[in-house]
Amino acid sequence: MKNKIPKGTIAKNRERWAYLFISVPVLFYILVRFIPTIYAFYLSFTDWDIISASANWIGFSNYKRLFSDKLFYKTLSNTFYYVIYGLPLSLLFGFILAYNIEKIKIGSGLFKTVYFMPYITSMVAVAWVWRWLFQPAPIGIFNNILISMGLPMQEFLNSVEQSKGCILAATIWSGVGFQMIIFMAGMKGISKQYYEAAKIDGASSFNELRYITLPLLRNSFIFLLITGTIRFLRIFTQVVNMTRNSAGGPLNSSKPLVLYIYDNAFRSFDMGYASALTVILFLIILLITLIQMRVTRDER
Repeated sequence: MKNKIPKGTIAKNRERWAYLFISVPVLFYILVRFIPTIYAFYLSFTDWDIISASANWIGFSNYKRLFSDKLFYKTLSNTFYYVIYGLPLSLLFGFILAYNIEKIKIGSGLFKTVYFMPYITSMVAVAWVWRWLFQPAPIGIFNNILISMGLPMQEFLNSVEQSKGCILAATIWSGVGFQMIIFMAGMKGISKQYYEAAKIDGASSFNELRYITLPLLRNSFIFLLITGTIRFLRIFTQVVNMTRNSAGGPLNSSKPLVLYIYDNAFRSFDMGYASALTVILFLIILLITLIQMRVTRDER
């Protein structure tokens, strides 16, 4: 008879391999994410200009400076503007696209590709295309359209009032394809039996949407709500590439908090203050995420 390998040995070997494969991403996370995060907390209590060999411990001075910094409040306000207006609009447009494309039987794949392409396109390229669209006439297409309709030319990115809206338009356009795909995946998971039963009972399309589709897409909404909030709080690339000299719009009208952190760290070489700003942003993202998870969990 052939010697049989004990089942316990096979199970232990599988467990060892499982730990080995898990250890690689865990090690990567510790080296690339966890340690730099802890170091950023330390730097927030120092005065370091990157060039010096060591950082000088200054305690809570950076945080005291932060709460008396008017530009900090300005950039924080701009950041929340992107979240408050951008998140619901992106969710709305993403759902509308998903809901209607799901009803198309011929050519749905083409529409999915067209709307998803901006999401996988480099944000730098997207930002420069939108910057070109918003340029003054005769270069900018949007202003050329307005002039052809007999309307006055707009400043768009050069306007204090309009610059944030222009940044937001490009951001929503580039990310709506991702929202669409997630919603469509959620719709695929809804059993057709619910809709068949609703039709038998004489339910209208609106009632099917209200009482079947939307409630059963709850998990998709929660996922997109959390990831979308983080994405808008960390908005950066669009503003850098769409505004003149990467300044964040006229009078910092469209500058988000992440760009202000970048300016302090790599233009002013004030890494200690930039780290303090980073810690505040981290705490804001953490707090909002925990609140969202708590609220959505309690509603189940």
